[in-house]
Amino acid sequence: MYRKNVFQNRIAKIRKLYLTLSDKIKIRLNEFKQLWQEGNDAAIFTELVFCILTPQSKAKTCFKCVENILYKNLLLKGDENQFAKELKGVRFKYKKAKYIIEARKKFLKNGKLSIKRQIAQFCDVHKTRDWLVAYIKGIGYKEASHFLRNIGLGNELAILDRHILKNLQWLGVIEDVPNALSKKKYLEIENRMKNFAEKIRIPISHLDFVLWYKETGEIFK
Repeated sequence: MYRKNVFQNRIAKIRKLYLTLSDKIKIRLNEFKQLWQEGNDAAIFTELVFCILTPQSKAKTCFKCVENILYKNLLLKGDENQFAKELKGVRFKYKKAKYIIEARKKFLKNGKLSIKRQIAQFCDVHKTRDWLVAYIKGIGYKEASHFLRNIGLGNELAILDRHILKNLQWLGVIEDVPNALSKKKYLEIENRMKNFAEKIRIPISHLDFVLWYKETGEIFK
């Protein structure tokens, strides 16, 4: 009974926090939606670059690196060494620079980026995610989910980073934070998070932001 009350109190705190953040979250998600509707291929690919950088690195550090890459006009022209030089503070920067170059080659058609068309071929976001994980080196289920959310297509997906997993344990959704996430484990926890979000009447895409805010004190991306 005590344990149940503890979790109920924590859920109440999350719901209270959500009430203060819901408008800001809706604005952010609408910005992501507009990116897909109005953004060009370079803007979409920029989000993929950001998500390739994020594993084991701080999101704001990665975002700053992406800004530098864009400022120096390296997105379509930079080589592996030039990218690596810009990835200050990003873990495994040489490996990630290589991943970016490899991803760019896959989406370049006659010297022009063609990423939106390839993504749009799928009618199911889960199939899109599976394809990204299989097609793009350096992208796992977390990064693919993050990318799809950031371009306005992944509102049904969970972004199971360390902040989210830690809080799912805190809320009693999972018993332990796994050391590694296989596809099977990722989908299992994602399903638990979806059921939990439905139970507490917070959309899963909103819950992600609430739990992120609880840890970092901000709504970012």
